[in-house]
Amino acid sequence: MKNANQSEQCTFNNPIMPGFYPDPSVCRVGEDFYLVTSTFAYYPGVPIFQSRDLAHWKQIGNVLDRPSQLNLQGAGHSQGIFAPTLRYHEGTFYMITTNVSHGGNFVVTATDPAGPWSDPYFIEGAEGIDPTIFFDDGKAYYLGTRPCSEGVRYNGNWEVWLRELDLTTMKLVGDSHVLWRGAMVDVIWPEGPHLYKIDEYYYLLIAEGGTGPNHAVTIARSQSLTEGYVGNPNNPIITHRHLGKRYPIVNVGHADLVQAANGQWFMVMLASRPYGGSFSNLGRETFLASVVWEDGWPVVNQGRGILEDQGMLDLPAAPVAPDLRCENFDTDHLGLQWMFLRNPLEDLYSLTERKGYLRLKLKPQTLKELENSSFVCVRQRHMDYVAATAMEFVPQQEHETAGLVVIQNDQYHVRIERALEGEQQVLRVMTWFGGEESQVAQVVLEGDVPRVSMKMAALGQQLSFYYSTDGSEYHLVADRVDTTSLSTEVAGGFVGCCIGMFSSSNGKLSDQAADFDWFEYGSY
Repeated sequence: MKNANQSEQCTFNNPIMPGFYPDPSVCRVGEDFYLVTSTFAYYPGVPIFQSRDLAHWKQIGNVLDRPSQLNLQGAGHSQGIFAPTLRYHEGTFYMITTNVSHGGNFVVTATDPAGPWSDPYFIEGAEGIDPTIFFDDGKAYYLGTRPCSEGVRYNGNWEVWLRELDLTTMKLVGDSHVLWRGAMVDVIWPEGPHLYKIDEYYYLLIAEGGTGPNHAVTIARSQSLTEGYVGNPNNPIITHRHLGKRYPIVNVGHADLVQAANGQWFMVMLASRPYGGSFSNLGRETFLASVVWEDGWPVVNQGRGILEDQGMLDLPAAPVAPDLRCENFDTDHLGLQWMFLRNPLEDLYSLTERKGYLRLKLKPQTLKELENSSFVCVRQRHMDYVAATAMEFVPQQEHETAGLVVIQNDQYHVRIERALEGEQQVLRVMTWFGGEESQVAQVVLEGDVPRVSMKMAALGQQLSFYYSTDGSEYHLVADRVDTTSLSTEVAGGFVGCCIGMFSSSNGKLSDQAADFDWFEYGSY
């Protein structure tokens, strides 16, 4: 368990994956690390990333990128895909997860982590959520969490259980074993379990305490796979529950361990960064910490014991090309970072009908429903950011709208849209908070204006909106709209904000479309 000394070092910044990238799971194959995160109701599901140094990550695919793999119809923002685990064994990658809205726990496989991945094998009898897969002595095992088998005494009274998984049939076989119910007295929500065989011990790493401020990472070990797990006397091995809701990093938990080829150990985990008070608009992000072993137990960020903004790796730096700040829609496919809400409807968008433009068809569905609307987005990854687009769209009916939006869920978003009111073409800023809609501001577009550029600029929780008719001179529409309602603390759920372009015919039929020439997103 000793870490090898290395002459090359790499500094990393936390979070290593900013924005809505929760429930990270990591594995190493040779010199390469691979990582996946939860996506809930967003499609495609489960992005997969590759890195050589754990600090710089490149998205190489989406594990669930076909309708046959992922049914999200009617799923709430915080339903759908929960807590994936990524593992590699004898030439095959395994990703196991839960679709809480349709079908339950399933596994997909691939020989190339970039895909294609198989259709799902749903696992009969795999009750509960947060599955993982563990390989030991030529056998595979399913590990998950479920309501306490002796009877649920209180909400969150769950347990971690294990059963052998036949990889030929993808069926559970043999007896079920309860491994652990967590470290704390009357613990709630033991979840996100991962098993490791290190020297003579099996180590069981879990999260407990819920996904909010009391989130924590705990660990137990046993010399037997199926029984006798004893908790670390120093549990929890990492948490920020004692630092208060306004500490710069909160909600720390749901971790996975990985060992580099040089012997050094690390832990990835989720956490949130509140800003403008105790408000986490970015959702739960992926962080990294170093790990050393003392007396047979892991010590996280030795000497500090909490997550930090920066850290050091005894690995050579392996930077990757940064994400494009501006997308010009010059190819016939969207980049891997783009997402939809739920399964995209047929004929929802086109990159070929008008070359160099993203065409979003106006559909009756809206962002206020648990449906797939004409909406394509990326994750908000910064507290201070600019998002902008140039749109060609002239509504002919009052129910036809299109524009730019930042969304938390179906009950909470802020948008700037072009619309028709009477005989006037207008741009208006609208809030949808807690299911109630309000108009913040409006400007009238005078004359023939087929093309409008729109921009939203955030400084912390204050979001301002601008427009331009010539692409260079911008005018203010709404100043410093408060966005604390877009936080998890107000809106609830497990996701973070996403930003993108939308169009809608708001419950009616339309043959109209909105053409977007480019989309820009980046920090100040």
